[in-house]
Amino acid sequence: MIQVSYASKEIRRLMGRAIHQKEMIRDGDHVLVAVSGGKDSLSLLQLLSERLKRVPIDYRITALHVDPGFGAGSGGALEDYFKENDFSYRIVYSNIGPRAHSSENRENPCFLCSRLRRRILFETAGELGCSRIAMGHHKDDLIETFFLNLFYGASLSTMLPVQDFFEGRITLIRPFFMVEEGLISRYAQSMNLPEFDVGCPSAGSSKREEMKKMLSSFYRRNKKIKGNIFHALHNVRSEYLP
Repeated sequence: MIQVSYASKEIRRLMGRAIHQKEMIRDGDHVLVAVSGGKDSLSLLQLLSERLKRVPIDYRITALHVDPGFGAGSGGALEDYFKENDFSYRIVYSNIGPRAHSSENRENPCFLCSRLRRRILFETAGELGCSRIAMGHHKDDLIETFFLNLFYGASLSTMLPVQDFFEGRITLIRPFFMVEEGLISRYAQSMNLPEFDVGCPSAGSSKREEMKKMLSSFYRRNKKIKGNIFHALHNVRSEYLP
């Protein structure tokens, strides 16, 4: 019980700190929460909804799930979940999964799938009048993305906690950017949150999974490495780069 209590308290503290420091949510905002069906996005939906009861600002939340079209039935399953938990929601059925995994795009299906999904997020946010799109990306995602971009994109870059699009009309926010994946897992377990399978054939074998395994081997050797990498992302010394 002590660990569960700590996880719940700590994830709320870190998320609240991120939202406050980066001014992620303002009074009157309509926030579209991208829900993939995994522990990260479901935890974010739960915590943003719960937060409404504790903060002096008022905002609206709508959950959005994009069914990628693999035939796993994630759209119907999540619709039932949203209804049971009284979440405002939108389900978009698509064929982005099969398109991204077509024979013409075998090298990097995850990149195309992500790009197509983001387009749907932007379009739906525009339709619903949402000024914010909340994503469940966490600290480990930022670190993994940095190395993915370094190894495969030849760039020094990662995800931003706050990112404006369309001249500021829509803003992507990542309230979990300070939160480690392990803490989210512990929170999700304590809340008995389900996970919904979208049926992706690349799950468990993507470049991101390879990066996760590589980094985990370093973390096991030295517990300070993850924190050092994360802090390095905020301490770029461009004068020492060619």
